[in-house]
Amino acid sequence: MDGIIAAIDQGTTSTRCILFDHSGKIISVSQKEHTQIFPKPGWVEHDPLEIWKNTREVIIEAVHLSGLSEKSINAFGITNQRETTFLWNKKTGIPLCNAIVWQDTRTDTLCNHYASEGGSDRFREKTGLPLATYFSGPKITWLFENVPGVKEAAENGELYFGNADSWIIWNLTGGVKGGLHITDVTNASRTMLMDLSTLDWDQEILATFRIPASILPKIMSSSMVYGLSKDPYTDIPIASDFGDQQAALFGQTCFEPGEVKNTYGTGCFMLMNTGKKAVESKNGLLTTVGYKIGNDPAVFCLEGSIAVTGSLVQWLRDNLKIISTSKEVEALASSVENNGDVYFVPAFSGLFAPYWRSDARGVIVGLTRFVNSGHIARAALEATAFQTKEVIDAMEMDSGVRLTALKVDGGMVYNGLLMQFQADLLQVPVIRPNIAETTALGAAYGAGLAIEYWSGISDLKQNWIKDCEWQPNMDKRSVEQRFLRWKKAVKKSFNWVD
Repeated sequence: MDGIIAAIDQGTTSTRCILFDHSGKIISVSQKEHTQIFPKPGWVEHDPLEIWKNTREVIIEAVHLSGLSEKSINAFGITNQRETTFLWNKKTGIPLCNAIVWQDTRTDTLCNHYASEGGSDRFREKTGLPLATYFSGPKITWLFENVPGVKEAAENGELYFGNADSWIIWNLTGGVKGGLHITDVTNASRTMLMDLSTLDWDQEILATFRIPASILPKIMSSSMVYGLSKDPYTDIPIASDFGDQQAALFGQTCFEPGEVKNTYGTGCFMLMNTGKKAVESKNGLLTTVGYKIGNDPAVFCLEGSIAVTGSLVQWLRDNLKIISTSKEVEALASSVENNGDVYFVPAFSGLFAPYWRSDARGVIVGLTRFVNSGHIARAALEATAFQTKEVIDAMEMDSGVRLTALKVDGGMVYNGLLMQFQADLLQVPVIRPNIAETTALGAAYGAGLAIEYWSGISDLKQNWIKDCEWQPNMDKRSVEQRFLRWKKAVKKSFNWVD
């Protein structure tokens, strides 16, 4: 089949449209950053109207840059930042408030309240998730309790909830003029409102969180034709919807149980394919839906989420101003031989997997007069690798599968110093594919499968080509010593918030 697939990647810091051809090659890219809004410490918001405006603009610009016409687009695939919570009036299309971003910690008190009634794992058996500020369910409850007009809009049958995927798809398919209000199983599995065994909204949990079912989108497969676009172009099939990390798993062609990928973005997200069985974690990981293709059974994953990795480099740039661009961090970190015994635990919004400690806050330990900005930069990069190792260790314990290699993608995988240290820590090869934009690629693959642009997953596997591989070259004793120091540093971050 000729033509291209357009992937819309609505991320935490920007929205992109990437056009792919049949070989998985990028034809053109357009990207626009959106404003990060911080009303109070621990609060993070986005403007839904700005996100939709940017989405329209990047679609139009990507088509323009490609030199092709919109008629070349065979389908749209959607992938998005997960858990970020949007509420809007379905009759006017106007959001009732800013979107609450996944990193936001304002629901901490609410989560503690629900945990006091039944423990932090009270919904884990059904949803695969611990009670945490991360997920959409508590965010919706908070908005109902704190934003004027939300309850009234729900009572009048005018309120819609969705994550970024639902908001984009609703607008793409016509908005107030009959837009589709849907989500897919991967995004729904991150709300804390979906039962993993039925792949449907759980009425008991909805009642606990006091969320009316009428506001929720319909849950669909990740790869199927949902409907046709109305804006900015008409009659293009919308044919996939994945949460960003599941899209990266799909783009990395991790289709076999035991295969693992790690995406190094704003945060780090590791997913292990566990097949058609949802494995309950005993070691602080999340059980989540990996993907569902058409009418096939869902494939499940274990996931380890790390809140702060790439955003720590941004913090060095914007807050400490020891670098002027993110790319400079590697040169600065390479200006010293080692970390100078400095460890940086970036618990800016608490710690995610495997600790789930919302009381933790960031610490830099081991400071002496010897330490300079190079050591701080190196410790910041190493923090990403240490956090990744902790999650991999938990995955191996939960699954009983030993890691043999790690497939990596995302913006930080072009940092050779970090990737080498990651291979050293894990003592396995770290492999970067030829196309590191695997999140958008996964969305394109899902859409292409739905319209038979690609005939099946064997087609997709042929597109996966290795670009670079890092082999471990640090001795095990050094790895163990550094990891023990890291664990000691992590403990120093606990119990900061009373």
